Amino acid sequence: MAIQGRPGLRRHRPGRQHLSIAPTPAPLTHEESAMRATVLVLVENVNAYLPHLEDLGFRLILAPTPQTRAQAIRDHAGQIDAVLTRGPLGLSAAEIAALPRLQIICVIGAGYEQVDLQAASNRGIAVTNGAGVNASSVADHALALLLALVRGIPQSDAAVRQGDWPKVLRPSLAGMRLGVLGLGAVGQAIARRCALGFDMPVSYHSRQPRPDQPYRFCPTLVELARDSDVLVIATPGGADTRHLVDQPVLEALGPEGFLVNIARASVVDTNALLQALQQRRIAGAALDVFDDEPQVPDALKVLDNVVLTPHVAGLSPQASRDTVAMVGQNLLAHFEGRPLLTPLALPAPN
Repeated sequence: MAIQGRPGLRRHRPGRQHLSIAPTPAPLTHEESAMRATVLVLVENVNAYLPHLEDLGFRLILAPTPQTRAQAIRDHAGQIDAVLTRGPLGLSAAEIAALPRLQIICVIGAGYEQVDLQAASNRGIAVTNGAGVNASSVADHALALLLALVRGIPQSDAAVRQGDWPKVLRPSLAGMRLGVLGLGAVGQAIARRCALGFDMPVSYHSRQPRPDQPYRFCPTLVELARDSDVLVIATPGGADTRHLVDQPVLEALGPEGFLVNIARASVVDTNALLQALQQRRIAGAALDVFDDEPQVPDALKVLDNVVLTPHVAGLSPQASRDTVAMVGQNLLAHFEGRPLLTPLALPAPN
């Protein structure tokens, strides 16, 4: 199992005594758990900040690949009290069933679409997420994608590198109409940047109107797309939002409209999007998320009206630091018997 440090455990920094995992420890009290609980870490992009969890007293098993994940669950099932994962990585019902001591699942980021919430509820396992922690980073990336897409930055860069000097007229963002699908922390951060920074009128669609926000609510997504020059997707993934952006929505966006997705690929019907891009029924798309990551359809790669990035919108030193800090606070709260900071509402047990 390709795990940092000795097999099964993260290596402590020099000068610290290595902590071994007891074969089958007795159940922990809340007070003992905060200093002895073992966390299975499935994420791969916050390693630099994991010592914070060690400093809080938690022991870490790093398993960032499918192979090490399966081996860690097989070899250490009796010692794992908590799991740290991401929405796309999730935690399945079978994996939950294989972890008899599991008490809490902490999800980095807002999305939790591949975590089996019903299985967690059936076992009385708490689930938390990091909603809002990386909102600034995601919003910054959304604006970077939007500018690159609308202003044709990748194409201009490639042309200059090849010795060309094209003079192509590209739209200005100023005054373009922004539509935001999902007005949570990320959607609000994007709307604020566009409204204040680029004088863009902002409308949005969400499950419920947000009277505390100064933007226009559209009761349907088709209406939002019809009234937008740019449609930004900032809603969670999962069954409730699957393929919300479909062929009728893309048709409503129209041949001069742009699409930006920094949320989840499942929200968009990829086949419908490909056809709309190939046939120029929308002006272009900027995508940070894909259906089968890290695989990206070749049909997308060859288009000149798309900008593609490898699901990095939420990644920044600040966001990673704050995300791990939030995980640490949720873990401490749980094992010390205090209310969680960011609990998810779970379905009723069945």
